[in-house]
Amino acid sequence: MIGLGTIINSAAILSGGVLGLFSGRLIRQEQQDALMKVCGISVMFIAIAGAMQGMLRLDGDRLVGVKSMLVVLCLALGTIAGELAGIEKGFERFGEWLKRKTGNSGDKTFVNAFVTASLTVCIGAMAIVGAIRDGLTGDFSTLAVKSVLDLIIIAVMTSTLGKGCIFSAIPVFVFEGAVTLLARLISPVMTETATAYLSLIGSILIFCVGVNLVWEKKLRVANMLPAVLLAVGAAYIPWEF
Repeated sequence: MIGLGTIINSAAILSGGVLGLFSGRLIRQEQQDALMKVCGISVMFIAIAGAMQGMLRLDGDRLVGVKSMLVVLCLALGTIAGELAGIEKGFERFGEWLKRKTGNSGDKTFVNAFVTASLTVCIGAMAIVGAIRDGLTGDFSTLAVKSVLDLIIIAVMTSTLGKGCIFSAIPVFVFEGAVTLLARLISPVMTETATAYLSLIGSILIFCVGVNLVWEKKLRVANMLPAVLLAVGAAYIPWEF
């Protein structure tokens, strides 16, 4: 069944959120703070592993760094585009609307939890490549693996950040569902190089989410999202970065 992967992924996020909501009530505030830091560190190391696959290669018996210019240009230009478009504010406005419609107006952490969780589970090559495979062949195995990871991540995030994390299932459902429906159009664009570039930049953005969790900074990661589109476009430029 085409689209089953998106349904499984969304259901896993909802299940993880409900699990985290109930388990969070059993954990004291200081333990929740510690758990949030651990979650942030885990996200950062997952992101580092993904980024290093794209930025390091063997040259004989030496490891050398590559794609530095790609990272700088995509992040710089993408962030400028995102800041001008106000993507983060759009996420926050949608979060505020959800907060009112779901009867959580008194929850001060709702919007931050929603935005942080949404960025964590939406960014990355697994979401796009998995949805394309699901749309073309009905193979939802990539999204199934992602679902397991997302269930654990959202359970931990919900227990520390709050119930807003549960609603990250909405952007995941919309995004992956749209990619699945448009798979035949998107598939020719997502060459091996384009997927590698997307994975590299996506991993760096996920690292930024981890920074926000660990140090309670406010990097506007949503405003960096155009960098992912630039990374895919850069795969078609006929020279090495």
